[in-house]
Amino acid sequence: MVLMHTLISACLRGVPPEVEAIAREEDLASHAAARAVARGRIVIPANPVRPHRLCAIGEGCRVRVNVNVGTSGARCDEDLEIEKAGAALREGADALMDLSTGGDLVRIRRRILALDTTVGTVPVYEAVRRAGSAADVDADLLFKVIREHCRQGVDFLTLHCGVNRDALASLQADPRTMGVVSRGGAFHVAMMAATGEENPLYAEYDYLLEILAEHDVVVSLGDGMRPGALVDAGRLAKSTEYLTLGHLAKRALAAGVQRMIEGPGHIPADQIGYNVRMIKELTDGAPLYLLGPLVTDVAPGYDHVVGAIGGAIACMNGADFLCMVSPAEHLALPDVRDIVEGTRVARIAAHVGSLSRAAAHTKNREIRMAEARRALDWEKQFEAALAPDEARRIHERDGDLETCSMCGDLCAVKMVRDILPAPDERMER
Repeated sequence: MVLMHTLISACLRGVPPEVEAIAREEDLASHAAARAVARGRIVIPANPVRPHRLCAIGEGCRVRVNVNVGTSGARCDEDLEIEKAGAALREGADALMDLSTGGDLVRIRRRILALDTTVGTVPVYEAVRRAGSAADVDADLLFKVIREHCRQGVDFLTLHCGVNRDALASLQADPRTMGVVSRGGAFHVAMMAATGEENPLYAEYDYLLEILAEHDVVVSLGDGMRPGALVDAGRLAKSTEYLTLGHLAKRALAAGVQRMIEGPGHIPADQIGYNVRMIKELTDGAPLYLLGPLVTDVAPGYDHVVGAIGGAIACMNGADFLCMVSPAEHLALPDVRDIVEGTRVARIAAHVGSLSRAAAHTKNREIRMAEARRALDWEKQFEAALAPDEARRIHERDGDLETCSMCGDLCAVKMVRDILPAPDERMER
């Protein structure tokens, strides 16, 4: 197959500027980073029509965090969504997804694309809104919307290509309590049920790849059959989709299209490692993008914590990209405070995952914090903190103290540091 001028094809010839930039940021050798992009182990979602701050996802890179924003039919406030997007970026989000389903979708997307960050979308949402219902979406409309998103500058698209008739048959043969919880997955199930035909994204996958290659847009192969409850974690549909995504990932790479894989939904903590490693093996190490995974279903209001627990475990087993879960998950459209809290907690999970990758800059942050705590240097502690403003607020609420107000003059660190010299001091002696 003759590859179009995509980032993958450029990496087969040398080291393009985008890869040089991310190699410096991630402390990677530039030629090694280019090889990883060419092999599909790293993706750099960067639509050529829209310059913005780059974000590398995958092998050898820090774990990245995406934050979902967007209107709904029940609550449509464009300005609020832009405020939420700005809050997420200030809290350190690496990417945004516009999941809007209410209001002027093109205008909302244009405003989010004006931000200096990587942006993703789910085109089938807009196709359903235009058609009026999922059952009325046809291939022509769906591919038209995909092209429009690419032309407008979207960097990565979640496309549920693996929700095909085989996956639907598996779902019917091995029913689940929660059925299908992926909104995009449900749309494609409804389309297939209404027409009796195959999902057009699967049936016309080569045509889809031509569109994506033309615009050099990353495909995020959606997990439309992810389990939506722990009781469904071992059902057949999820594994059927995994196998399909493995084949589709290989075809995308052969066409010069960068791709990520999404998964694996609500699963018990002890099954996370197995599922992550299976997806990685089936897709030849493609970057893995996770919502959660959520490791219990009984903590509404704290699902951001549940997702962070699952996300940290997943990243220790090879996952690369975490989608923020907010405290409002399963309950309501998140507000600004939900976005802030969810982003902070997701970044903690990503940092824990990055520590397992031996990333020097991540471990150096831990060293800086340890040294600052030994010295009781609060300013340096705040500088090393993932949420410095919150750390400062809590420390200062009891006044300007040398130690924290929990220990006060009984501070163990202060008591012992003059007795036991720091490791570097022992070496000097």
